[in-house]
Amino acid sequence: MRVPRIYVETPVVPGNDVFLTGAALHHVSKVLRARVGAEVLLFDGTGGEWRAVLDSIRPDHAQARLVEHVPINRESPLRWELAQGISRGERMDYTLQKAVELGVAMVHPVMTKRTVVKLQGEKSEKRREHWQGVARSAAEQSGRTVLPVVNPVLDLDEFFQRRDDGLMLILDPQADATIDQLSMERPERVFLLAGPEGGFDDRERADAYRNGATGIRLGPRILRTETAALVAAALLLARWGDY
Repeated sequence: MRVPRIYVETPVVPGNDVFLTGAALHHVSKVLRARVGAEVLLFDGTGGEWRAVLDSIRPDHAQARLVEHVPINRESPLRWELAQGISRGERMDYTLQKAVELGVAMVHPVMTKRTVVKLQGEKSEKRREHWQGVARSAAEQSGRTVLPVVNPVLDLDEFFQRRDDGLMLILDPQADATIDQLSMERPERVFLLAGPEGGFDDRERADAYRNGATGIRLGPRILRTETAALVAAALLLARWGDY
């Protein structure tokens, strides 16, 4: 039987019991319906994971006793970040979930001209919190030892202004280059820029190129927004990562 993995928000301290609250407690008591004595794997995002045993489960917290630290690293040698044009509902959730499974280090949700969902203020922050929860669940399921961060929503122009140094690739069906034409030397950091439903408009593509992006196309068929970035990520991992 597979041992469930649970992310804990506070750093795990060797020799101390771990108290699970919030999302971790909900996962243990409501989703798993775990009982006292059950074994769990805990990770705090700093690397590795801990074998632990649940010593108590109460309405306000569960208490886990640490058994052994497992110094495993399942993170990709390729640091890639996804700048995803926000799509509707389950499409965005699906993209985020699978991107975490594929090893994404950070997600930048971006508003574009063709973004249907309009997010501002408190609504924007609540949606980001929801997406972070999706990322947390995917990290627990997929064996990640570092929790990817979902950043606050930005306009595409703001993303160009704020992003750090690294290779930026934009998915563009009109581009000449394909991923197999990129250098075999692994870059230190890759930003993958994928559009929402309908893709990027001409001005956004032009702005991306003006900001140093390299355009890549994935093939002769047009992929949906929830598919395109994931296909590109898998190809990048095959070229520069651990696939």
